[in-house]
Amino acid sequence: MEISDENLKLEEKKGDYWLLKTEPAEWSWDDQAANGGVSNWDGVKNKQAQKYMKSMKLGDLCFFYHSGAKSRRVVGVVEVVREWYDEGEAVDVKAVGEMRAAVGLAEMKKELKGVEFALFRQPRLSVLPVEKGVWERVCRMGGGYEDDD
Repeated sequence: MEISDENLKLEEKKGDYWLLKTEPAEWSWDDQAANGGVSNWDGVKNKQAQKYMKSMKLGDLCFFYHSGAKSRRVVGVVEVVREWYDEGEAVDVKAVGEMRAAVGLAEMKKELKGVEFALFRQPRLSVLPVEKGVWERVCRMGGGYEDDD
């Protein structure tokens, strides 16, 4: 299943793309989707990851990535709805849609072999930039995400 042309046009209007990692036992996609899908993304202590968060702009899209030994995969997409704020050392994100099919790390490494992707270079960072071409390929691999049309 391909992502729709309308969704690609929407993505072209957006700014940057990111990947946000979370342990599903601490904060899962189901947790994110609850309460209207809005939450603050906080608890990030690494200075490089914080720098990336400070670069996020309203409307930026982020892959919601479950980390951990058994769960390494993109499971959904969230949108930045509030930029970095110092009092919470966070950004606020809102659930956009669950991936139609989760995209695992092993599958990404196979399909994106030879592609420069921060997830492969800096696997320990919890917040990473995603190039537009990588974003589009991962979306296609997962059949897009709910509400992407």
